[in-house]
Amino acid sequence: MPSTSPNAQPKTALITGTSSGIGLAAAVAAAQAGWHTVATMRDTSRADALRQAAADAGVADRIEVRRLDVTDPASVAACVDAVLAEHGRLDAVVNNAGAGHVGTIEQETVADVRAVMEVNFFGVVEVARAALPHLRASRGRLITVTSVGGVVGQPFNEAYCAAKFAVEGFMESLAPVAATTGVTVTLVEPGAVASEFVANVNVDIPAALEAAGPYAPALRNYLDRTANAFAAAQSPADAAATIIAALEADRPALRMQTSEAARGFVATKLKDLDGSATLAVTNGWVA
Repeated sequence: MPSTSPNAQPKTALITGTSSGIGLAAAVAAAQAGWHTVATMRDTSRADALRQAAADAGVADRIEVRRLDVTDPASVAACVDAVLAEHGRLDAVVNNAGAGHVGTIEQETVADVRAVMEVNFFGVVEVARAALPHLRASRGRLITVTSVGGVVGQPFNEAYCAAKFAVEGFMESLAPVAATTGVTVTLVEPGAVASEFVANVNVDIPAALEAAGPYAPALRNYLDRTANAFAAAQSPADAAATIIAALEADRPALRMQTSEAARGFVATKLKDLDGSATLAVTNGWVA
């Protein structure tokens, strides 16, 4: 818990990907919970929505906006170093920055897949590597927003789910090692969330269907199912509440889902020894 003593320095949390969606909501909620929040984004010209939300919540003085591009090691190092120089401590990092992607491997390049991995996996690794010495000093928290797609592979999300699977394996492996030095590692797994993340996938549906060839019927079924799922999606603020719970809990779990729907979906995979139950669900998305 951040200190509320008037003479104590508040704890500092760095959150990536805060220009919209879950990251924006988490930055505001962390500030409301008493954290000094370093809200980072690749393009700080997109910070107006965050600044307005912070002002509306009465926490503008607890949020500072900094540039951080998770795909640029120099940018990551510069941001972390600046936070340490100014605040003298780093108590929590929330890896939230990411990018969606829809496609199937026969119709895209390996370079496309590498680009997805660069943002969604290697960006997380870069931030974690830079932050860990300072989190060790504060006995802090390393929280990473993955997805139910980091547990259950989903049609036409091959590259995205591969990246999120990699993040899950990386952090699950890191967790016991980090714990020996006092650092807690947590994975936050949202399901469908109503945010700009969905729009940022940038799928031109008519063009995608025209180019899909033999995969067109399956893609149409997938897109129809996905549109229905996101019509009833969780709000970014609701999803961000789980991040705040991970920040504030005495002993947060390794995995924390953001909704009952996400818990049920992930549970299908985690108790499915031969994979048949998982495929029974995802086959139905495209058949």
